[in-house]
Amino acid sequence: MKRISTVCLALLISITTILAQEDLVLTSEFVYEEAPFPECHASTLAVTPDGVIAAWFGGTEEKNKDVEVWVSRKGSDGWSPVESVADGVQEDGTRYPCWNPVLYQEPGGDLLLFYKVGPHPEKWWGEMKRSSDGGLTWHGHHVLPNGGIGPVKNKPVLLKDGTLLCPSSTEDDNWRIHFESTSDGGKTWNVFPAIHDGSNFSGIQPSVLFHPEGRLQLLARSKEGSILSAWSEDQGKSWTAPEPSQLPNPNSGTDAVTLKDGRHLLIYNHTSPVPGKWGGPRSPLNLAISADGVEWDAVTILESEPGEYSYPAIVQAEDGRVHITYTWKREKVKYLVLDETKLAGTPIINGNWPE
Repeated sequence: MKRISTVCLALLISITTILAQEDLVLTSEFVYEEAPFPECHASTLAVTPDGVIAAWFGGTEEKNKDVEVWVSRKGSDGWSPVESVADGVQEDGTRYPCWNPVLYQEPGGDLLLFYKVGPHPEKWWGEMKRSSDGGLTWHGHHVLPNGGIGPVKNKPVLLKDGTLLCPSSTEDDNWRIHFESTSDGGKTWNVFPAIHDGSNFSGIQPSVLFHPEGRLQLLARSKEGSILSAWSEDQGKSWTAPEPSQLPNPNSGTDAVTLKDGRHLLIYNHTSPVPGKWGGPRSPLNLAISADGVEWDAVTILESEPGEYSYPAIVQAEDGRVHITYTWKREKVKYLVLDETKLAGTPIINGNWPE
């Protein structure tokens, strides 16, 4: 009898969740249909006073010297034609690929664009530009000082004291998470030591969540089959050692955001690495929600067909709507808008996505 009751309860929860999410996705479209490059990856987005803007890197393929940073802006008549805003051409004519752009809209200020340039992640460096008109024009280009990378994949977060905290990482023999910060809009920078030595867990590409009483949490990609989690009690100055969460990770990028109502939303591939291979499947692409950053509920599966759906970016606008972009088969950038009032979930137990 108890078994039947448990099954009925689980079924009721699932049906209720499905009904609540019928209108969850308000917009589902591609940022572009045609582009002057065959492959794209690592999208980012921001909501500016002038509308939504997305950026990504595109070229022949990842690591090729022709890979540049491209942007498109969403207006009342749709997305603008894709436009290159950064390349890796140096003063002496040497050309390197661009990597992992990150957009950030300063409250009441400029739109910032961070990106990496270099032959590969072990030897890339950080550069940035700014825009005062929502991404129509760009200025203030410079290389980040002190060996800075800037936010390596996911958006920076603004702390109460006005510090812009940038989640970052390095990818040499040991993958390690570190943080960088600026308090003057990117004019001067602090680069902090790694929060771990990479010997136990290989973590990169963190995102930052806000918790009560000023606590911060990071969630990060790893090689060890789980999304990593760590905590800070002092606004990011120090962190606990990263530990595996209950959620799997196929060695692929994730992103997360703390919503206005205090809950946390995570977008990721709920798959595991394939033994003997570099990573695992990057499909399906999943959305989960949590009240405490520890126990997670399954919201929905955004993509489930064969192919690569990866490297997501997620932000919440002032009106509450949730905006998402991600790599769609390395061919296009997919854009979604979610109704935050329809976010509900079914518990993920022991790391298993519910049927």
